[in-house]
Amino acid sequence: MGEIQGIARLKIHEGKLEEFKRLVAKCDEIARTKDKGTLIYESYLNADQTECVAIERYRDEQALIEHFANLGDTMDEILKTCTGEGELCGDVSPELEERLKGGPVRLFRPIKYQE
Repeated sequence: MGEIQGIARLKIHEGKLEEFKRLVAKCDEIARTKDKGTLIYESYLNADQTECVAIERYRDEQALIEHFANLGDTMDEILKTCTGEGELCGDVSPELEERLKGGPVRLFRPIKYQE
């Protein structure tokens, strides 16, 4: 299993932009200072600052799990300021695939080419 990439699409609740930005900054700080396997962690706002796209890349599945553990309650706090969905791209374990079922994150696996 190799790198895992994630794309999150978040719609910010009215009146929650500043709190959302504060929490995203906190997540960024955690990714830079605590995570050992987070390779990319970037967030982008649309022109009217009502939506955010977050792009994340992790060394492997374990790095993704470590990142979520490091975030702790911060993720719950963010989800009070927005709604979201996303995609996770990569080869993941059956356990992680099972955890994603029925949630707002869809799994995409790499295409395996035959030569």
